[in-house]
Amino acid sequence: MSVAAILQALSLPPEVRVDKRVAKKLLLEQGAPTAADKRIIQDGVDDLHWIAALKPTNIGVPAFRDEIRDYGEISVLTVALRPAAKARLTELIQRAIPYPVFLVSTQGKTVTLTLAHKRFSQGEAGKVVLDGEMVGTTLLESSLDTAFMASLALNAQAAANLHTLYQGWMDRIESLAVARITGYFELPESSEQASARRAALEEHARLEREMVRLRAQAGKEKQLNRRVELNLKMGGLRTELGKMMEKLRRGNHAG
Repeated sequence: MSVAAILQALSLPPEVRVDKRVAKKLLLEQGAPTAADKRIIQDGVDDLHWIAALKPTNIGVPAFRDEIRDYGEISVLTVALRPAAKARLTELIQRAIPYPVFLVSTQGKTVTLTLAHKRFSQGEAGKVVLDGEMVGTTLLESSLDTAFMASLALNAQAAANLHTLYQGWMDRIESLAVARITGYFELPESSEQASARRAALEEHARLEREMVRLRAQAGKEKQLNRRVELNLKMGGLRTELGKMMEKLRRGNHAG
């Protein structure tokens, strides 16, 4: 999967294109609250490009503003990361830009998409902070990823306002995460279904983390009775994972 393929999949009209290189100095000023963060940016970013700015005036989708956030623009950016770049770098880039960002990252042959909602800071007037967890995926060469890419076109997104448009892209990333568990890529039919699937995804991830922890613990355990106890717990977790997978499958086929 390539950056060019992703940009092509977005089907952005010429009017939104910016195609400007972003100086690392600007990123250091806006996205590096600590000396350690400055080093992460300095050592990790090879090249950052502002590809497009989606605004009401160039895509015909209304802005969104309430007491929590102001979505007057969505930025599409690409960043080439150096081999030793830290995982926190993506978050620093998202934090540095006050608009919602569709971020395409490359590190060697790995291509990753990252999105994050943003809101007004409650403690610092005029500042914008991340609102919840970032949503991202590393793209693979698979039929599921091909289906995901086919769903990204700008004119295929809900267009009530820029917030719903951006949320639609986040829902597609979560749909790909579900598909990698169930084997089926399907978009949610409503915001309620999307929320239910998101909760099920989080629970599935929690159960998998617990399974990994117990497996590692059992591998180190010397006492037989304790190993039996841990194996029984893992059996229970496998049952719960099966139930959660079935819940995700049902969610995919709702309606």
